[in-house]
Amino acid sequence: MEVIHQSTIFINKEWDIIIARQQGRRLAYQIGFSIVEQARITTVISELARNIYLYTPGGELSLYRVIRHDQTKGLQIKAIDQGPGIDDLQLVLQDGFSTTGSLGSGLPGVKRMVDEFDIRSKKNHGTVIHVCKWLEQ
Repeated sequence: MEVIHQSTIFINKEWDIIIARQQGRRLAYQIGFSIVEQARITTVISELARNIYLYTPGGELSLYRVIRHDQTKGLQIKAIDQGPGIDDLQLVLQDGFSTTGSLGSGLPGVKRMVDEFDIRSKKNHGTVIHVCKWLEQ
């Protein structure tokens, strides 16, 4: 598989979320995703970046263009933060769970909108979320 780094956006202020969304939508368009899939990818990026902004002292979101050996193209997103970590990963992936009174659909929604989802977190060391969306042929 070929993985080509496209950009990294450091998430420290609310404006950074908008920049990440714009760059993600542009890359999704360049790869060939439909308007609907571009909107889904933008939503995923927004949710991951917003979580960094709201719950951690900062982090970064990296975008990658990927090509599998069978020439299938995709978009890979990696969100890394230096936050407090997540105590119970199973719990945060349940619909309706929220620590802030929100709808609790953020990470469960992200997981549903992508083809690959991986989350790793360590208390007091932050969280890394890796997702991939493949372009259907």
